[in-house]
Amino acid sequence: MSYKETLLMPKTKFPMRGNLPNKEPERQKQWEEENIYAKVQERTKGREMFVLHDGPPYANGDIHMGHALNKILKDFIVRYHSMNGYHAPYVPGWDTHGLPIETALTKNKKVDRKKLSVAEFRKKCEEYAMKQIDRQRDQFKRLGVRGDWENPYVTLTPEYEAQQVRVFGEMAKNGHIYKGEKPVYWSPSSESALAEAEIEYHDKRSPSIYVSFTVSNGNEVLENTEKFVIWTTTPWTIPANLAIAVHPELEYSVVKTGGEKFIVATELVDTLAEEFGWEDTEIVKTLTGSKLEGVKAVHPLYERESLVVLGEHVNLEAGTGCVHTAPGHGEDDFVVGQQYGLDVLCPVNDKGYFTEEAPGFEGVFYDEANKSITEQLDERGVLLKLTFITHSYPHDWRTKKPVIFRATNQWFASIENIREELLQEVENVNWYPGWGETRLYNMVRDRGDWCISRQRAWGVPIPIFYGEDGTPIVEDETIEHVAALFREHGSNIWFEWETKDLLPEGYTSTHSPQGTFTREMDIMDVWFDSGSSHQAVLEEREDLQRPADVYIEGSDQYRGWFNSSLSTSVAVTGKAPYHTIVSHGFALDGEGQKMSKSLGNVMVPNDIMKQMGADILRLWTASVDYQADVRISDAILKQVAEGYRKIRNTFRFLLGNLHDFDPATNRVDRSDFREIDQYIYVRLQDVLKKAKEGYDSYQFSNVYQSVHHFCTIELSSFYMDVAKDTLYVEPENLSARRATQTVMYDTLVTLTKLVTPIIPHTTEEVWAHLPGVTEESVQLTDIPEPVAIEGADALREKWTHIMEVRDEVLKALEEARNNKVIGKSLEARVELFVSGETRSLLESAGDLNGLFIVSDAVIMGEKESAPTDSHVFETISVRVEAASGEKCERCWHVKENVGEDETHPELCSRCATVVKEHYSHVV
Repeated sequence: MSYKETLLMPKTKFPMRGNLPNKEPERQKQWEEENIYAKVQERTKGREMFVLHDGPPYANGDIHMGHALNKILKDFIVRYHSMNGYHAPYVPGWDTHGLPIETALTKNKKVDRKKLSVAEFRKKCEEYAMKQIDRQRDQFKRLGVRGDWENPYVTLTPEYEAQQVRVFGEMAKNGHIYKGEKPVYWSPSSESALAEAEIEYHDKRSPSIYVSFTVSNGNEVLENTEKFVIWTTTPWTIPANLAIAVHPELEYSVVKTGGEKFIVATELVDTLAEEFGWEDTEIVKTLTGSKLEGVKAVHPLYERESLVVLGEHVNLEAGTGCVHTAPGHGEDDFVVGQQYGLDVLCPVNDKGYFTEEAPGFEGVFYDEANKSITEQLDERGVLLKLTFITHSYPHDWRTKKPVIFRATNQWFASIENIREELLQEVENVNWYPGWGETRLYNMVRDRGDWCISRQRAWGVPIPIFYGEDGTPIVEDETIEHVAALFREHGSNIWFEWETKDLLPEGYTSTHSPQGTFTREMDIMDVWFDSGSSHQAVLEEREDLQRPADVYIEGSDQYRGWFNSSLSTSVAVTGKAPYHTIVSHGFALDGEGQKMSKSLGNVMVPNDIMKQMGADILRLWTASVDYQADVRISDAILKQVAEGYRKIRNTFRFLLGNLHDFDPATNRVDRSDFREIDQYIYVRLQDVLKKAKEGYDSYQFSNVYQSVHHFCTIELSSFYMDVAKDTLYVEPENLSARRATQTVMYDTLVTLTKLVTPIIPHTTEEVWAHLPGVTEESVQLTDIPEPVAIEGADALREKWTHIMEVRDEVLKALEEARNNKVIGKSLEARVELFVSGETRSLLESAGDLNGLFIVSDAVIMGEKESAPTDSHVFETISVRVEAASGEKCERCWHVKENVGEDETHPELCSRCATVVKEHYSHVV
C-alpha cells in the first residue's frame, strides 16, 4: 500500500527555473499596459517627496555597462523609497547637444554640412538625437528601470532651453558672466574651446628641450653675455614667448662653465650640471629672483626681447627655476602677463596651424612644428639639450586628440565671487562615499573661471546681443524675451530669424543709436546645458522639487555634472541643488582592466539580458561594492546566477509549503509559536532591519548579503530542513504545522517586498503565486517595519549556540555516513554527551530528533564520560550509531514501534495514528 497521498508534500506552479530572458519582456509589457508607474505615483501621492534627479546620459549609441550600473542603482533607490513611506517620482533625462552628434551626422551619416544652413543642420541633429533617445529608452526599460519614460526631460526641448537661458541671464545679472580673452583648453580636432570636464588625460610622447635666452639688458644686476636657461615640453610655444618667470624668493646662480655663464635656480645647479654634462662649473654670482625683475633677454628665434617677470607659480619640481612664459598659451603665463601688461600673443589658429604672427612657421600644424622649431634653435646655438619624454597630457574627451592652451575671446562664468558660498554648500551636502566631499571641495577651491562658449552649431545659443559699439547686451528684458521665444518656437529661431526679430518690440539701447544690433553666434558648453537641469527640470516640472534629495552618477562627475550643477545653482539660488551625492566607480572586466573592443573584453548589457536576464544584471549590481570600480565577466555573472538560484529556490520552497495555507484563517498567533519559530521570526526582523539600513545608506551589497545569507544558511540549511517533517508528515491543521506556515508566509511576504527594488521581475512572479494577497502588484505595497520582539536578544543568543551544536552533530553524522555506519541521517541514533549551559540549552530546545533530522537523539551524561569512539568537539561529544527498529514507510524514521498498529504494520505509531484519524478515506 502507498502512503504518498497522505503526505502534505509541496505544491506550486512557481517554476524552478526563472527563464528570465523570455519572461521579463512579457512582465514589462504587462507593467506598461497596466501603467504601473502611474499607479505607484497615485498610491503614494500626498507622502513626503523623495526626488532622485537623473543625470542625463548622452543620446548617442547603445547603452554600455556604465549606463546599466548607473540606471540600475537609481532604480534601487527610487523603488525602495516608493515602498518605504515616500512619494518618489523618477523622471529620466537625456543630454542631446554637442560635438558627438555633429560628428555622427557628418561622418557616419555622410551629411554634407556645407550644403546646409546652420538651422537645417541643427534640425538634422535634433532628429538624430531623438532617434537615439528612443533607442536608449528601450534598452533602459529592458533593464527593468521604472520611470516616467513617456515624459522624460530632454535638453533640446523648448521648455528646457527657455529655463537654461534664464539661468544664464540670472548669472549674468549677478555679475558671474563675462567675455574676455584668456587661454583656454582648445581642441584643434573639434575647433572649439573645451571645459575642464571635457578633458581626459592620456600618455603622450613629447620633446623635452632646454633653451638659453641671452641677456640683452641686465638692468645692472646681470651682464649682457649671461644666459637664462628655460625648459619646456612644448617647443611649438617658443614663437609665442614674451617673458621668463622667476620666483621672487628663490635664489638664482650665475654658473660659469666652458666660457659661458648660465642663470638657473641655485638648488638645481648640481642636477643641471649633470644633465648638461657641465664640467669645471663655478658659481660667480647669486641673487634672489626679486632682483631679476625687469631684466630683458633676446628671444631665441626673433628680434624681440623677453621680459623677466616674477611669478609665485614658479617651483623647483622640474626644469631650471626659470619658466618659459607665453601669455597666449598658459593660464599662469596669462595671469602674470596681465600683471606686467604683456600682449596675449597666440599665433595658432582654430585648426591648430600657425599664423603669420609666427614668421617662418606659417601654415604648419603646431605639433608638427616641434621638429622644425627645435632644429632652428639648434642652428642658432641656443638648444642646450633635446630628449623625449612620455607624460600624461590633456586630450579632447570626444575626439581623443591632444588639446592645447590657446588664448581666444570667450564667454566665461566666474565663480570667484561665490567661491566661499560654493565651499560652504559642499560641506552641507551628505556624501557617499565620504571622500567625495574632499574631492569636490578641492576642485571648487582651486577652480578657475569656467569657459562656457563653444564655436559649434549644435547647442543652446548664448543669448547675447551686441550694440553698434560692440557692447554686449544682456538685460532682464532681453533675456525674458528670448526665453519666451525659445519656449514657444525652440532655439533654432536664433539661427533663422533676423536679429531685430529676436529683440523685444520697440527695444532701444544707448549702445545702438541707429537701432541696429548683432547677436552672439557661439553656443553654450554642454555642461551648462546639463548643469541647468535643477532649474529646467526640478523647478520646471510640477511633479518634482528643488533641491533634489540625491544625485547619483559616476565618479567622473565630480568635475562634470556635480560641479556644473553646483556652480549654476548656487549662482542662481544660493543653495546646492542636491542634499546628497552618491558616486559610483567604473565597470571593468574580470581582470580589472578597462573594457575595450580591441581587447575583446567588452560586456554588453543587451547581450547579458538576452542570455541571463535583467534580474541577474541587477543582482550583480547589488552584490558589488559599486562606490569603487567594479568587475564583471561571464565567470562573475555565473556566480551571481548561482546566488539568484538559491534565493529563487528558497522562494519556491516557501511557496510550495503554503499551498494549503490561507493567511486569513490559518494564521497562528506568535504567542503560540515554538521556540524555533520564534527564533526565525526574530532573525527575519534582524534581516529586515539590516537590509533597510543598507538601502537608507546606499549600501546595496549589505541588502544582498543579508538576504542571501538568511535564505541559504538560516532558512534553506536550517529552518526549512528541520520543518520538513512537521510540514509533510503531521496533520494539516496541527498547531505546530500552522505555526511553521505562518512564519514561512510572513518570511516570504517580507523577503519578496524587501528585494523587489533589486529583482522586481522575480518578486512580481512570486507575488502572483502568493496566497491571500489583494494588491495587484508587489510594487503597490510597502516594505514592513521591523517588529520589536520581547526577549529577542536572549533567544538569538540561545539559538545561535544551538545551531553551532547542530553543526557539530552534522559533522559527526557525515563522518558516520562516510564510514558506512549509516546511510541517510534518519537511519541514525545520536547520543550527545554534554554538560553545563549547553545541556540546559539542548534540553529546552524541543524536538532534538527534528533538529538534527535523525530517528533518535538522546542527551546522555557528562562530556567527560563519553565513550572513546565518540566525536569530541569543544562543547559536546557525539556518538553516532545505527538506530534500532524498522523504517516507517511514511515518515522514513527508524522506530522500534513500527508494526505495533495491526491496521498499518508498515508505519510507526505516529504515522499510523495520523493516517487513521485523517486519511482513512484514502488508504
